[in-house]
Amino acid sequence: MLTAAPLPGLPEIERGADLATLIAERADGENRLEAGDVLVIAHKMVSKAEGRVRALADVLPGERAEQLALEQGRDPRHVQVILDESREVLRAARGVLICVTHHGFICANAGVDASNAATADTLIMLPRDPDASARTLRARLHALTGVRPGVVITDSFGRAWRHGQCDVAIGCAGIAALDDWRGRKDRAGRELHATILATADELAAAADLVRTKDGGQPVVLVRGAVRYVTDEDGPGAVALIRPEADDLFR
Repeated sequence: MLTAAPLPGLPEIERGADLATLIAERADGENRLEAGDVLVIAHKMVSKAEGRVRALADVLPGERAEQLALEQGRDPRHVQVILDESREVLRAARGVLICVTHHGFICANAGVDASNAATADTLIMLPRDPDASARTLRARLHALTGVRPGVVITDSFGRAWRHGQCDVAIGCAGIAALDDWRGRKDRAGRELHATILATADELAAAADLVRTKDGGQPVVLVRGAVRYVTDEDGPGAVALIRPEADDLFR
């Protein structure tokens, strides 16, 4: 059985916050960490602690940002931050920039977002290296609790051809991010040739179902996914990024 429950009582996160201690203090009682547990963490908690926040007042937009902002009807300072976080802009349409981030993620506005920022006119960016963030947090939790949980760091992404957003893994440690069924047999004995389950993304989406976007619940404890938790940190969410040579949509 898979269960998911948000950890209560987490405060507003400021730069330099010790996330592992904040989590460990709230992982008590029935939420006490156990072997095989997974902590699914909204990236904004991590980004704020790592100082991945920019005030619009400190941003000087360049010529490209000014032009895109004019075309998109947006604040050129906001556009400049998006450009700074992007390796490439794939498309600009309907007030959205579809970007390739420096991590290799393809998403709207390079993951730059104002929601849940602590102050007005402030933007939150993705962590510089979400997999490294997950590894660091996992090691610190192990030191504090004696348990080495799987850690998944998430963000909400849109999906081509479908309405709505869904949380996906942008960083992880101690989780088999992919479950490759190629070469195995289905119930009828037919060999599977293309089935690879995006385990880390599925854990991210499952966790998002039990928290509200306005409820201050950035950490969800997931139990029952022990078969996907690994002793080693593993390659992280980078394993989920499809190489450009294999991308049929670019």
